[in-house]
Amino acid sequence: MARCPTTAGACVAAVTELAEFEALAELEALRAANRTLELKLKNAKAKTEDLVQAVYQGAKDASLIQRKPPEVPRPKPDRRTKRAEVALLHLSDLHFGKRTPSFNSDVAADRLAVLGMKVAKITEIERADHPVRTACLLLGGDLAENLGIFPGQAYEVDSSTFEQMFAAVNALVGLISVLLGVFHSLAVYEVPGNHGRIGRKGDYPRSDNIDRMIGAILRERVKGYEREARLRWHEPDGWFNIVTAGNYRALLVHGDQIKSFGGNTPAFGILRKANAWASGVLPPFTDMYMGHFHQSLVLPLANGKGRVFVVPSIESDSPYAKEFVAATGTPAQRLNFIDPDKGRVTSERLIYLD
Repeated sequence: MARCPTTAGACVAAVTELAEFEALAELEALRAANRTLELKLKNAKAKTEDLVQAVYQGAKDASLIQRKPPEVPRPKPDRRTKRAEVALLHLSDLHFGKRTPSFNSDVAADRLAVLGMKVAKITEIERADHPVRTACLLLGGDLAENLGIFPGQAYEVDSSTFEQMFAAVNALVGLISVLLGVFHSLAVYEVPGNHGRIGRKGDYPRSDNIDRMIGAILRERVKGYEREARLRWHEPDGWFNIVTAGNYRALLVHGDQIKSFGGNTPAFGILRKANAWASGVLPPFTDMYMGHFHQSLVLPLANGKGRVFVVPSIESDSPYAKEFVAATGTPAQRLNFIDPDKGRVTSERLIYLD
Protein backbone atom coordinates (compact mmCIF):
# COMPACT_ATOMS: atom_id res chain seq x y z
CA MET A 1 0.00 0.00 0.00
CA ALA A 2 1.41 3.40 -0.99
CA ARG A 3 2.30 5.71 1.85
CA CYS A 4 1.92 9.50 1.91
CA PRO A 5 5.42 10.90 1.16
CA THR A 6 4.82 13.82 3.53
CA THR A 7 3.79 14.12 7.10
CA ALA A 8 0.31 13.13 8.27
CA GLY A 9 -0.54 16.80 8.91
CA ALA A 10 0.29 17.73 5.34
CA CYS A 11 -1.95 14.94 4.05
CA VAL A 12 -4.84 16.19 6.14
CA ALA A 13 -4.33 19.75 4.89
CA ALA A 14 -4.26 18.56 1.27
CA VAL A 15 -7.49 16.62 1.72
CA THR A 16 -9.13 19.64 3.40
CA GLU A 17 -8.11 21.97 0.57
CA LEU A 18 -9.47 19.51 -2.00
CA ALA A 19 -12.81 19.32 -0.16
CA GLU A 20 -13.02 23.10 0.02
CA PHE A 21 -12.24 23.38 -3.69
CA GLU A 22 -14.95 20.85 -4.55
CA ALA A 23 -17.42 22.68 -2.28
CA LEU A 24 -16.66 26.00 -3.96
CA ALA A 25 -17.03 24.43 -7.38
CA GLU A 26 -20.37 22.93 -6.37
CA LEU A 27 -21.51 26.26 -4.93
CA GLU A 28 -20.56 28.07 -8.14
CA ALA A 29 -22.42 25.46 -10.17
CA LEU A 30 -25.49 25.94 -7.99
CA ARG A 31 -25.25 29.71 -8.40
CA ALA A 32 -25.00 29.34 -12.16
CA ALA A 33 -28.02 27.01 -12.19
CA ASN A 34 -29.91 29.48 -10.02
CA ARG A 35 -29.10 32.36 -12.40
CA THR A 36 -30.32 30.23 -15.32
CA LEU A 37 -33.56 29.39 -13.52
CA GLU A 38 -34.13 33.03 -12.56
CA LEU A 39 -33.68 34.05 -16.19
CA LYS A 40 -36.08 31.36 -17.38
CA LEU A 41 -38.61 32.37 -14.71
CA LYS A 42 -38.30 36.02 -15.68
CA ASN A 43 -38.87 35.19 -19.35
CA ALA A 44 -41.78 32.89 -18.52
CA LYS A 45 -43.33 35.55 -16.29
CA ALA A 46 -42.98 38.11 -19.07
CA LYS A 47 -44.69 35.74 -21.50
CA THR A 48 -47.45 35.07 -18.97
CA GLU A 49 -48.03 38.76 -18.35
CA ASP A 50 -48.05 39.43 -22.10
CA LEU A 51 -50.53 36.62 -22.65
CA VAL A 52 -52.89 37.73 -19.88
CA GLN A 53 -52.65 41.37 -20.98
CA ALA A 54 -53.45 40.31 -24.54
CA VAL A 55 -56.51 38.42 -23.32
CA TYR A 56 -57.77 41.45 -21.39
CA GLN A 57 -57.11 43.80 -24.32
CA GLY A 58 -58.69 41.42 -26.80
CA ALA A 59 -61.75 41.02 -24.60
CA LYS A 60 -62.06 44.77 -24.21
CA ASP A 61 -61.69 45.35 -27.96
CA ALA A 62 -64.24 42.66 -28.70
CA SER A 63 -66.67 44.21 -26.24
CA LEU A 64 -66.55 47.47 -28.18
CA ILE A 65 -68.02 45.85 -31.29
CA GLN A 66 -70.89 44.29 -29.34
CA ARG A 67 -74.21 46.03 -29.42
CA LYS A 68 -74.75 48.72 -26.79
CA PRO A 69 -76.90 47.80 -23.81
CA PRO A 70 -80.57 48.60 -24.37
CA GLU A 71 -82.06 51.87 -23.21
CA VAL A 72 -83.72 51.21 -19.88
CA PRO A 73 -86.28 53.72 -18.59
CA ARG A 74 -85.94 54.62 -14.94
CA PRO A 75 -88.61 53.14 -12.66
CA LYS A 76 -91.23 55.48 -11.29
CA PRO A 77 -90.12 57.22 -8.09
CA ASP A 78 -91.51 55.81 -4.85
CA ARG A 79 -92.08 58.75 -2.51
CA ARG A 80 -93.43 56.79 0.45
CA THR A 81 -91.77 57.62 3.75
CA LYS A 82 -92.06 54.12 5.17
CA ARG A 83 -88.70 52.46 5.86
CA ALA A 84 -87.23 51.17 2.59
CA GLU A 85 -85.48 47.83 2.11
CA VAL A 86 -82.74 46.70 -0.28
CA ALA A 87 -82.97 43.69 -2.57
CA LEU A 88 -79.92 41.41 -2.65
CA LEU A 89 -79.60 38.95 -5.54
CA HIS A 90 -76.83 36.37 -5.21
CA LEU A 91 -75.64 34.68 -8.42
CA SER A 92 -73.02 31.95 -8.42
CA ASP A 93 -72.01 28.91 -10.48
CA LEU A 94 -73.70 29.85 -13.75
CA HIS A 95 -71.26 27.60 -15.66
CA PHE A 96 -71.92 28.98 -19.13
CA GLY A 97 -70.55 26.43 -21.59
CA LYS A 98 -71.27 23.37 -19.46
CA ARG A 99 -73.19 20.67 -21.34
CA THR A 100 -75.39 18.06 -19.63
CA PRO A 101 -78.56 16.25 -20.79
CA SER A 102 -80.67 19.24 -19.66
CA PHE A 103 -78.22 22.15 -19.60
CA ASN A 104 -76.13 24.21 -22.00
CA SER A 105 -75.31 27.85 -22.71
CA ASP A 106 -78.72 28.56 -24.26
CA VAL A 107 -80.51 27.04 -21.25
CA ALA A 108 -78.31 29.11 -18.92
CA ALA A 109 -79.27 32.31 -20.78
CA ASP A 110 -82.96 31.37 -20.64
CA ARG A 111 -82.75 30.71 -16.91
CA LEU A 112 -81.15 34.09 -16.26
CA ALA A 113 -83.97 35.71 -18.24
CA VAL A 114 -86.53 33.86 -16.08
CA LEU A 115 -84.59 34.94 -13.00
CA GLY A 116 -84.91 38.60 -13.98
CA MET A 117 -88.67 38.30 -14.46
CA LYS A 118 -89.13 36.52 -11.11
CA VAL A 119 -87.03 39.11 -9.27
CA ALA A 120 -89.25 41.84 -10.73
CA LYS A 121 -92.42 40.02 -9.70
CA ILE A 122 -91.25 39.25 -6.15
CA THR A 123 -90.07 42.83 -5.70
CA GLU A 124 -93.51 44.11 -6.60
CA ILE A 125 -94.97 41.84 -3.92
CA GLU A 126 -92.53 43.31 -1.37
CA ARG A 127 -93.35 46.83 -2.52
CA ALA A 128 -96.99 46.32 -1.63
CA ASP A 129 -95.85 46.83 1.97
CA HIS A 130 -92.74 49.05 1.78
CA PRO A 131 -90.43 50.75 -0.72
CA VAL A 132 -87.61 48.76 -2.36
CA ARG A 133 -85.67 51.30 -4.37
CA THR A 134 -82.18 49.85 -4.58
CA ALA A 135 -80.54 46.45 -5.11
CA CYS A 136 -77.23 44.65 -4.79
CA LEU A 137 -76.14 42.07 -7.36
CA LEU A 138 -73.55 39.57 -6.11
CA LEU A 139 -71.53 37.74 -8.79
CA GLY A 140 -70.06 34.85 -6.86
CA GLY A 141 -67.78 33.23 -9.44
CA ASP A 142 -67.75 30.24 -11.79
CA LEU A 143 -69.68 32.28 -14.34
CA ALA A 144 -68.20 30.16 -17.16
CA GLU A 145 -67.31 26.46 -17.22
CA ASN A 146 -63.81 26.86 -18.75
CA LEU A 147 -61.90 24.01 -20.40
CA GLY A 148 -58.85 22.93 -18.39
CA ILE A 149 -60.02 22.61 -14.79
CA PHE A 150 -60.09 18.80 -14.77
CA PRO A 151 -59.13 16.04 -17.25
CA GLY A 152 -61.74 15.39 -19.90
CA GLN A 153 -63.56 18.68 -19.33
CA ALA A 154 -63.24 19.57 -23.01
CA TYR A 155 -65.73 16.76 -23.75
CA GLU A 156 -68.36 18.24 -21.41
CA VAL A 157 -68.73 21.72 -22.91
CA ASP A 158 -70.64 23.23 -25.80
CA SER A 159 -68.26 26.07 -26.68
CA SER A 160 -64.76 27.47 -26.33
CA THR A 161 -63.73 29.52 -23.31
CA PHE A 162 -63.92 32.70 -25.40
CA GLU A 163 -67.49 31.89 -26.47
CA GLN A 164 -68.43 30.97 -22.90
CA MET A 165 -67.21 34.32 -21.65
CA PHE A 166 -69.27 36.33 -24.09
CA ALA A 167 -72.35 34.14 -23.62
CA ALA A 168 -72.13 34.92 -19.90
CA VAL A 169 -71.55 38.62 -20.57
CA ASN A 170 -74.53 38.92 -22.94
CA ALA A 171 -76.87 37.17 -20.51
CA LEU A 172 -75.65 39.28 -17.58
CA VAL A 173 -76.06 42.51 -19.58
CA GLY A 174 -79.67 41.47 -20.13
CA LEU A 175 -80.17 40.73 -16.43
CA ILE A 176 -78.62 44.03 -15.36
CA SER A 177 -80.87 45.86 -17.82
CA VAL A 178 -83.92 44.20 -16.27
CA LEU A 179 -82.78 45.04 -12.75
CA LEU A 180 -82.19 48.69 -13.68
CA GLY A 181 -85.76 48.81 -14.95
CA VAL A 182 -86.97 47.57 -11.56
CA PHE A 183 -84.66 49.42 -9.15
CA HIS A 184 -83.53 53.03 -9.08
CA SER A 185 -79.91 52.01 -8.51
CA LEU A 186 -77.85 48.84 -8.54
CA ALA A 187 -74.56 47.98 -6.82
CA VAL A 188 -72.58 45.06 -8.28
CA TYR A 189 -70.05 43.04 -6.27
CA GLU A 190 -67.90 40.27 -7.73
CA VAL A 191 -65.42 37.58 -6.68
CA PRO A 192 -63.57 34.99 -8.78
CA GLY A 193 -64.29 31.26 -8.67
CA ASN A 194 -62.14 28.19 -9.14
CA HIS A 195 -63.51 27.47 -12.63
CA GLY A 196 -62.11 30.83 -13.70
CA ARG A 197 -58.58 29.59 -13.12
CA ILE A 198 -56.25 29.83 -16.13
CA GLY A 199 -54.10 26.75 -16.68
CA ARG A 200 -53.15 24.34 -13.95
CA LYS A 201 -53.20 25.45 -10.33
CA GLY A 202 -50.18 27.63 -9.69
CA ASP A 203 -49.33 28.31 -13.36
CA TYR A 204 -50.73 31.84 -13.26
CA PRO A 205 -51.43 34.41 -10.54
CA ARG A 206 -54.80 33.90 -8.85
CA SER A 207 -55.81 37.39 -9.97
CA ASP A 208 -55.67 36.26 -13.62
CA ASN A 209 -59.08 34.64 -13.69
CA ILE A 210 -61.78 34.24 -16.34
CA ASP A 211 -64.46 35.46 -13.90
CA ARG A 212 -62.54 38.72 -13.51
CA MET A 213 -62.22 38.98 -17.30
CA ILE A 214 -65.98 38.52 -17.63
CA GLY A 215 -66.40 41.27 -15.04
CA ALA A 216 -64.05 43.55 -16.99
CA ILE A 217 -65.94 43.00 -20.25
CA LEU A 218 -69.27 43.41 -18.50
CA ARG A 219 -68.22 46.75 -17.00
CA GLU A 220 -67.29 48.00 -20.47
CA ARG A 221 -70.72 46.97 -21.77
CA VAL A 222 -72.69 48.70 -19.00
CA LYS A 223 -70.47 51.75 -18.56
CA GLY A 224 -73.29 53.99 -19.77
CA TYR A 225 -75.39 53.07 -16.75
CA GLU A 226 -72.47 54.02 -14.48
CA ARG A 227 -72.23 57.40 -16.14
CA GLU A 228 -75.92 57.90 -15.38
CA ALA A 229 -75.17 57.12 -11.70
CA ARG A 230 -77.58 54.19 -11.82
CA LEU A 231 -74.90 51.55 -11.38
CA ARG A 232 -71.91 51.19 -9.01
CA TRP A 233 -69.32 48.45 -9.50
CA HIS A 234 -67.22 47.02 -6.67
CA GLU A 235 -64.22 45.01 -7.85
CA PRO A 236 -62.59 42.67 -5.33
CA ASP A 237 -59.06 43.23 -4.03
CA GLY A 238 -58.57 39.48 -3.89
CA TRP A 239 -60.64 36.39 -3.13
CA PHE A 240 -63.37 38.11 -1.09
CA ASN A 241 -65.55 41.22 -1.19
CA ILE A 242 -67.47 43.08 1.51
CA VAL A 243 -71.04 43.95 0.53
CA THR A 244 -72.59 47.00 2.20
CA ALA A 245 -76.16 48.26 2.31
CA GLY A 246 -76.60 50.89 4.98
CA ASN A 247 -75.68 49.19 8.26
CA TYR A 248 -75.74 45.75 6.65
CA ARG A 249 -72.36 44.17 5.90
CA ALA A 250 -71.88 40.78 4.28
CA LEU A 251 -68.91 38.73 3.17
CA LEU A 252 -68.97 37.44 -0.41
CA VAL A 253 -66.70 34.50 -1.31
CA HIS A 254 -66.91 31.81 -3.95
CA GLY A 255 -66.55 28.92 -1.50
CA ASP A 256 -63.59 26.98 -2.88
CA GLN A 257 -61.60 28.27 0.10
CA ILE A 258 -63.41 25.54 2.10
CA LYS A 259 -62.32 22.02 1.27
CA SER A 260 -64.65 19.04 1.10
CA PHE A 261 -64.06 15.31 1.50
CA GLY A 262 -65.57 12.86 -0.93
CA GLY A 263 -67.55 15.55 -2.69
CA ASN A 264 -69.78 16.26 0.30
CA THR A 265 -70.95 19.74 1.27
CA PRO A 266 -68.82 20.36 4.39
CA ALA A 267 -71.26 22.15 6.70
CA PHE A 268 -68.88 21.94 9.66
CA GLY A 269 -65.95 23.20 7.56
CA ILE A 270 -68.04 26.10 6.26
CA LEU A 271 -69.04 27.14 9.79
CA ARG A 272 -65.52 26.76 11.17
CA LYS A 273 -64.05 28.96 8.42
CA ALA A 274 -66.89 31.52 8.52
CA ASN A 275 -66.69 31.89 12.30
CA ALA A 276 -62.92 32.30 12.09
CA TRP A 277 -63.24 34.99 9.42
CA ALA A 278 -65.90 36.74 11.54
CA SER A 279 -63.59 36.81 14.59
CA GLY A 280 -61.58 39.72 13.19
CA VAL A 281 -59.50 37.95 10.54
CA LEU A 282 -61.47 39.83 7.86
CA PRO A 283 -63.28 43.18 7.99
CA PRO A 284 -66.52 43.04 10.04
CA PHE A 285 -69.55 41.36 8.48
CA THR A 286 -72.88 39.92 9.62
CA ASP A 287 -73.76 37.33 6.97
CA MET A 288 -71.72 35.36 4.45
CA TYR A 289 -72.74 34.45 0.90
CA MET A 290 -71.08 31.63 -1.04
CA GLY A 291 -71.67 29.05 -3.76
CA HIS A 292 -69.28 26.41 -5.14
CA PHE A 293 -71.07 23.35 -3.72
CA HIS A 294 -74.19 23.65 -5.93
CA GLN A 295 -76.47 23.07 -2.94
CA SER A 296 -78.87 25.29 -0.97
CA LEU A 297 -77.91 25.66 2.66
CA VAL A 298 -78.41 28.20 5.47
CA LEU A 299 -76.17 27.91 8.54
CA PRO A 300 -76.18 30.07 11.73
CA LEU A 301 -72.94 31.69 12.87
CA ALA A 302 -71.74 31.30 16.44
CA ASN A 303 -72.57 34.91 17.39
CA GLY A 304 -76.29 34.19 16.97
CA LYS A 305 -76.73 37.15 14.64
CA GLY A 306 -75.26 36.19 11.29
CA ARG A 307 -75.79 33.32 8.90
CA VAL A 308 -74.08 31.65 5.97
CA PHE A 309 -76.19 31.54 2.81
CA VAL A 310 -75.04 28.87 0.36
CA VAL A 311 -76.60 29.27 -3.09
CA PRO A 312 -77.15 26.43 -5.59
CA SER A 313 -76.18 26.48 -9.25
CA ILE A 314 -78.36 27.07 -12.30
CA GLU A 315 -76.83 23.89 -13.78
CA SER A 316 -78.89 20.68 -13.87
CA ASP A 317 -78.33 16.95 -14.50
CA SER A 318 -74.62 17.04 -13.76
CA PRO A 319 -73.21 13.50 -14.26
CA TYR A 320 -70.33 14.37 -11.91
CA ALA A 321 -72.71 15.37 -9.12
CA LYS A 322 -74.76 12.21 -9.52
CA GLU A 323 -71.79 9.85 -9.68
CA PHE A 324 -69.23 11.38 -7.33
CA VAL A 325 -71.31 13.52 -4.95
CA ALA A 326 -74.35 11.22 -5.11
CA ALA A 327 -76.60 14.27 -5.09
CA THR A 328 -78.34 16.62 -7.44
CA GLY A 329 -80.04 19.96 -7.00
CA THR A 330 -82.81 22.04 -8.46
CA PRO A 331 -81.39 25.00 -10.41
CA ALA A 332 -81.96 28.16 -8.38
CA GLN A 333 -80.43 31.40 -7.13
CA ARG A 334 -81.02 33.39 -3.96
CA LEU A 335 -82.93 36.64 -3.39
CA ASN A 336 -82.88 38.29 0.03
CA PHE A 337 -84.34 41.57 1.23
CA ILE A 338 -82.36 43.68 3.68
CA ASP A 339 -83.31 46.21 6.35
CA PRO A 340 -80.40 48.65 5.88
CA ASP A 341 -81.08 50.45 9.19
CA LYS A 342 -81.15 47.38 11.44
CA GLY A 343 -78.53 45.69 9.26
CA ARG A 344 -80.22 42.33 8.83
CA VAL A 345 -82.12 40.13 6.39
CA THR A 346 -85.88 40.52 6.64
CA SER A 347 -86.95 37.90 4.10
CA GLU A 348 -85.22 35.29 2.00
CA ARG A 349 -86.19 33.29 -1.05
CA LEU A 350 -84.78 30.69 -3.38
CA ILE A 351 -85.85 31.42 -6.94
CA TYR A 352 -86.22 28.13 -8.76
CA LEU A 353 -85.30 28.14 -12.43
CA ASP A 354 -86.11 24.63 -13.69
